[in-house]
Amino acid sequence: MSSSAVPSHRAVPSRNGALPPTLHVERDGPEDPVAVLRLARAAKRNALDDATVLGIEAFFAAPPPGVRAVVLEADGDHFSAGLDMGELADRDAFAGMEHSRMWHRAFERIERGSIPVVAVLKGAVVGGGLELASAAHVRVAERSAFYALPEGQRGLFVGGGAAVRVQRLIGTALMTDMMLTGRVLDATEGQAAGLSTYLVEDGAGPATARELAGRAAANSPVTNYAVLQALPRIAETGRDEGFFLEALMAAVASSSGEAQERMRAFLAGRGAKVRPS
Repeated sequence: MSSSAVPSHRAVPSRNGALPPTLHVERDGPEDPVAVLRLARAAKRNALDDATVLGIEAFFAAPPPGVRAVVLEADGDHFSAGLDMGELADRDAFAGMEHSRMWHRAFERIERGSIPVVAVLKGAVVGGGLELASAAHVRVAERSAFYALPEGQRGLFVGGGAAVRVQRLIGTALMTDMMLTGRVLDATEGQAAGLSTYLVEDGAGPATARELAGRAAANSPVTNYAVLQALPRIAETGRDEGFFLEALMAAVASSSGEAQERMRAFLAGRGAKVRPS
Protein backbone atom coordinates (compact mmCIF):
# COMPACT_ATOMS: atom_id res chain seq x y z
CA MET A 1 0.00 0.00 0.00
CA SER A 2 1.15 3.55 -0.57
CA SER A 3 2.26 5.79 2.27
CA SER A 4 -0.95 7.77 1.95
CA ALA A 5 -2.94 4.58 2.52
CA VAL A 6 -1.06 3.50 5.59
CA PRO A 7 -2.86 4.41 8.45
CA SER A 8 -5.06 5.21 10.91
CA HIS A 9 -2.24 7.17 12.57
CA ARG A 10 -3.18 10.53 14.09
CA ALA A 11 -0.97 13.59 13.83
CA VAL A 12 0.52 14.49 17.20
CA PRO A 13 2.82 17.28 18.35
CA SER A 14 6.32 16.53 19.56
CA ARG A 15 7.57 17.95 22.84
CA ASN A 16 9.58 20.62 21.06
CA GLY A 17 6.45 22.25 19.65
CA ALA A 18 5.57 22.91 16.03
CA LEU A 19 7.66 21.31 13.31
CA PRO A 20 7.95 22.77 9.80
CA PRO A 21 5.11 21.87 7.41
CA THR A 22 7.53 19.60 5.54
CA LEU A 23 7.45 17.14 8.47
CA HIS A 24 4.43 15.30 9.86
CA VAL A 25 4.40 13.25 13.06
CA GLU A 26 1.81 10.49 13.39
CA ARG A 27 0.96 8.03 16.15
CA ASP A 28 -1.86 5.64 17.02
CA GLY A 29 -2.65 7.40 20.28
CA PRO A 30 -0.60 8.34 23.36
CA GLU A 31 0.03 4.73 24.37
CA ASP A 32 1.55 3.72 21.03
CA PRO A 33 5.32 3.31 21.53
CA VAL A 34 6.01 3.86 17.80
CA ALA A 35 5.82 7.26 16.12
CA VAL A 36 5.98 7.90 12.37
CA LEU A 37 8.01 10.90 11.19
CA ARG A 38 7.05 11.62 7.59
CA LEU A 39 8.81 13.81 5.05
CA ALA A 40 5.95 15.78 3.50
CA ARG A 41 7.37 17.53 0.48
CA ALA A 42 6.31 15.20 -2.31
CA ALA A 43 6.12 17.96 -4.94
CA LYS A 44 9.87 18.48 -4.44
CA ARG A 45 10.60 14.73 -4.27
CA ASN A 46 11.15 15.37 -0.55
CA ALA A 47 14.27 17.43 -1.18
CA LEU A 48 15.76 18.53 2.13
CA ASP A 49 15.83 22.24 2.86
CA ASP A 50 17.36 23.72 6.00
CA ALA A 51 14.00 24.02 7.78
CA THR A 52 13.36 20.31 7.29
CA VAL A 53 16.82 19.28 8.49
CA LEU A 54 16.49 21.50 11.56
CA GLY A 55 13.01 20.07 12.16
CA ILE A 56 14.44 16.54 12.09
CA GLU A 57 17.02 17.59 14.64
CA ALA A 58 14.34 19.15 16.86
CA PHE A 59 12.12 16.07 16.69
CA PHE A 60 14.85 13.63 17.68
CA ALA A 61 16.15 15.97 20.36
CA ALA A 62 12.76 15.69 22.11
CA PRO A 63 10.50 12.97 20.68
CA PRO A 64 6.93 12.69 21.99
CA PRO A 65 6.68 11.20 25.50
CA GLY A 66 6.39 7.42 25.53
CA VAL A 67 7.84 6.91 22.05
CA ARG A 68 10.32 4.02 22.03
CA ALA A 69 10.91 3.66 18.28
CA VAL A 70 10.40 5.78 15.16
CA VAL A 71 9.53 4.95 11.56
CA LEU A 72 10.97 7.48 9.10
CA GLU A 73 8.82 7.63 5.95
CA ALA A 74 8.10 9.97 3.07
CA ASP A 75 5.05 11.10 1.13
CA GLY A 76 4.84 10.48 -2.61
CA ASP A 77 6.97 8.20 -4.74
CA HIS A 78 10.42 9.14 -3.41
CA PHE A 79 12.16 8.99 -0.05
CA SER A 80 14.32 12.02 -0.77
CA ALA A 81 16.06 13.39 -3.84
CA GLY A 82 18.68 15.07 -1.65
CA LEU A 83 19.60 18.63 -0.86
CA ASP A 84 17.16 21.28 -2.04
CA MET A 85 19.33 23.09 -4.57
CA GLY A 86 17.74 26.33 -3.45
CA GLU A 87 19.86 26.04 -0.31
CA LEU A 88 23.06 26.31 -2.33
CA ALA A 89 23.45 29.99 -1.57
CA ASP A 90 26.78 31.72 -2.10
CA ARG A 91 28.75 31.01 1.06
CA ASP A 92 32.36 31.51 1.99
CA ALA A 93 34.32 28.44 3.09
CA PHE A 94 33.58 28.87 6.77
CA ALA A 95 29.83 29.35 6.24
CA GLY A 96 29.81 26.29 3.98
CA MET A 97 31.52 24.24 6.66
CA GLU A 98 29.02 25.44 9.27
CA HIS A 99 26.15 24.44 6.98
CA SER A 100 27.60 20.95 6.58
CA ARG A 101 28.13 20.66 10.32
CA MET A 102 24.46 21.54 10.87
CA TRP A 103 23.48 18.48 8.81
CA HIS A 104 25.97 16.39 10.78
CA ARG A 105 24.48 17.55 14.06
CA ALA A 106 20.91 16.88 12.94
CA PHE A 107 21.56 13.36 11.65
CA GLU A 108 23.70 12.54 14.69
CA ARG A 109 20.49 12.95 16.70
CA ILE A 110 19.13 9.97 14.78
CA GLU A 111 22.18 7.72 14.69
CA ARG A 112 23.38 8.31 18.25
CA GLY A 113 19.98 8.87 19.86
CA SER A 114 18.29 6.69 22.44
CA ILE A 115 15.49 5.23 20.29
CA PRO A 116 15.70 2.91 17.26
CA VAL A 117 14.81 4.42 13.88
CA VAL A 118 13.53 2.35 10.93
CA ALA A 119 13.57 4.12 7.55
CA VAL A 120 11.31 3.22 4.61
CA LEU A 121 13.17 3.77 1.33
CA LYS A 122 11.48 4.09 -2.07
CA GLY A 123 12.15 5.86 -5.33
CA ALA A 124 15.01 8.34 -5.14
CA VAL A 125 17.35 7.90 -2.19
CA VAL A 126 19.89 10.30 -3.55
CA GLY A 127 22.62 12.58 -2.17
CA GLY A 128 21.39 14.10 1.06
CA GLY A 129 18.49 11.65 1.06
CA LEU A 130 20.97 8.78 1.20
CA GLU A 131 22.83 10.60 3.96
CA LEU A 132 19.61 10.83 5.96
CA ALA A 133 18.76 7.17 5.31
CA SER A 134 22.22 6.03 6.38
CA ALA A 135 21.70 7.59 9.81
CA ALA A 136 18.77 5.25 10.50
CA HIS A 137 19.44 1.99 12.35
CA VAL A 138 17.32 -0.27 10.12
CA ARG A 139 16.47 0.45 6.48
CA VAL A 140 13.57 -1.19 4.64
CA ALA A 141 13.82 -0.67 0.89
CA GLU A 142 11.00 -1.14 -1.59
CA ARG A 143 11.78 -2.42 -5.08
CA SER A 144 11.41 1.09 -6.51
CA ALA A 145 14.34 2.43 -4.47
CA PHE A 146 17.49 3.61 -6.22
CA TYR A 147 20.63 5.17 -4.80
CA ALA A 148 23.09 7.76 -6.09
CA LEU A 149 25.66 10.30 -4.95
CA PRO A 150 25.58 12.84 -7.80
CA GLU A 151 27.65 15.48 -6.02
CA GLY A 152 30.70 14.61 -8.11
CA GLN A 153 28.89 15.50 -11.34
CA ARG A 154 27.74 18.80 -9.86
CA GLY A 155 31.14 20.06 -8.78
CA LEU A 156 30.39 19.31 -5.13
CA PHE A 157 31.46 16.93 -2.40
CA VAL A 158 29.20 15.13 0.04
CA GLY A 159 28.53 17.21 3.14
CA GLY A 160 25.78 15.55 5.17
CA GLY A 161 27.72 12.62 6.57
CA ALA A 162 28.04 10.28 3.56
CA ALA A 163 31.84 10.24 3.71
CA VAL A 164 31.50 8.52 7.09
CA ARG A 165 28.14 6.70 7.17
CA VAL A 166 27.67 5.63 3.55
CA GLN A 167 31.35 4.73 3.16
CA ARG A 168 31.09 2.57 6.29
CA LEU A 169 28.06 0.76 4.84
CA ILE A 170 29.30 0.07 1.30
CA GLY A 171 33.07 0.54 1.42
CA THR A 172 35.42 3.07 -0.11
CA ALA A 173 35.70 1.46 -3.55
CA LEU A 174 31.96 1.43 -4.31
CA MET A 175 31.41 4.91 -2.92
CA THR A 176 34.32 6.17 -5.02
CA ASP A 177 32.74 4.60 -8.11
CA MET A 178 29.37 6.20 -7.37
CA MET A 179 30.89 9.65 -6.90
CA LEU A 180 33.34 9.52 -9.82
CA THR A 181 31.10 7.96 -12.44
CA GLY A 182 27.59 8.84 -11.26
CA ARG A 183 26.73 5.16 -10.91
CA VAL A 184 23.16 4.51 -9.77
CA LEU A 185 22.37 1.41 -7.72
CA ASP A 186 18.96 -0.18 -7.99
CA ALA A 187 17.19 -1.70 -4.99
CA THR A 188 18.73 -5.14 -5.47
CA GLU A 189 22.24 -3.73 -5.85
CA GLY A 190 21.70 -1.49 -2.84
CA GLN A 191 20.60 -4.46 -0.76
CA ALA A 192 23.70 -6.43 -1.78
CA ALA A 193 25.93 -3.44 -1.02
CA GLY A 194 24.48 -2.96 2.46
CA LEU A 195 22.41 0.17 1.92
CA SER A 196 19.22 -1.58 3.00
CA THR A 197 18.60 -4.15 5.72
CA TYR A 198 15.36 -5.52 4.22
CA LEU A 199 14.09 -5.55 0.64
CA VAL A 200 10.32 -5.76 0.14
CA GLU A 201 7.81 -5.30 -2.64
CA ASP A 202 6.56 -1.82 -3.51
CA GLY A 203 4.01 -0.64 -1.00
CA ALA A 204 5.05 -3.12 1.70
CA GLY A 205 7.65 -0.85 3.28
CA PRO A 206 5.49 1.02 5.82
CA ALA A 207 3.87 -2.10 7.27
CA THR A 208 7.21 -3.92 7.44
CA ALA A 209 8.89 -0.96 9.10
CA ARG A 210 6.05 -0.57 11.59
CA GLU A 211 6.36 -4.24 12.56
CA LEU A 212 10.13 -3.99 12.99
CA ALA A 213 9.84 -0.76 14.98
CA GLY A 214 7.25 -2.42 17.20
CA ARG A 215 9.66 -5.26 17.92
CA ALA A 216 12.43 -2.82 18.81
CA ALA A 217 10.07 -0.77 20.98
CA ALA A 218 9.27 -3.93 22.98
CA ASN A 219 12.91 -4.33 24.03
CA SER A 220 14.26 -3.03 27.29
CA PRO A 221 15.20 0.64 26.81
CA VAL A 222 18.54 -0.13 28.49
CA THR A 223 19.30 -2.80 25.88
CA ASN A 224 18.30 -0.51 23.01
CA TYR A 225 20.45 2.26 24.45
CA ALA A 226 23.41 -0.12 24.67
CA VAL A 227 22.91 -1.27 21.08
CA LEU A 228 22.62 2.27 19.70
CA GLN A 229 25.35 3.84 21.81
CA ALA A 230 27.89 1.10 22.49
CA LEU A 231 27.80 -1.09 19.38
CA PRO A 232 28.97 1.55 16.86
CA ARG A 233 31.66 2.74 19.26
CA ILE A 234 32.89 -0.83 19.76
CA ALA A 235 33.08 -1.23 15.97
CA GLU A 236 35.27 1.87 15.74
CA THR A 237 37.65 1.08 18.60
CA GLY A 238 40.47 -1.38 19.17
CA ARG A 239 40.01 -5.03 20.08
CA ASP A 240 40.87 -4.75 23.80
CA GLU A 241 38.84 -1.57 24.28
CA GLY A 242 35.95 -3.23 22.45
CA PHE A 243 35.94 -6.21 24.79
CA PHE A 244 36.03 -3.88 27.78
CA LEU A 245 33.12 -1.78 26.49
CA GLU A 246 31.15 -4.93 25.74
CA ALA A 247 31.66 -6.25 29.28
CA LEU A 248 30.72 -2.89 30.75
CA MET A 249 27.50 -2.60 28.76
CA ALA A 250 26.59 -6.25 29.38
CA ALA A 251 26.88 -5.63 33.12
CA VAL A 252 24.83 -2.42 32.96
CA ALA A 253 22.08 -3.98 30.84
CA SER A 254 21.76 -7.18 32.87
CA SER A 255 21.62 -5.28 36.16
CA SER A 256 18.45 -3.38 35.26
CA GLY A 257 15.24 -4.42 36.97
CA GLU A 258 13.50 -5.01 33.65
CA ALA A 259 16.28 -7.31 32.41
CA GLN A 260 16.18 -9.35 35.59
CA GLU A 261 12.41 -9.72 35.37
CA ARG A 262 12.65 -10.80 31.73
CA MET A 263 15.25 -13.44 32.62
CA ARG A 264 13.08 -14.75 35.45
CA ALA A 265 10.16 -15.02 33.04
CA PHE A 266 12.30 -16.86 30.50
CA LEU A 267 13.65 -19.31 33.08
CA ALA A 268 10.11 -19.93 34.29
CA GLY A 269 9.02 -20.78 30.75
CA ARG A 270 7.03 -17.59 30.25
CA GLY A 271 9.41 -15.91 27.83
CA ALA A 272 9.26 -16.23 24.06
CA LYS A 273 11.72 -18.70 22.54
CA VAL A 274 13.83 -17.96 19.48
CA ARG A 275 12.31 -19.50 16.35
CA PRO A 276 13.12 -19.12 12.64
CA SER A 277 11.11 -16.50 10.78
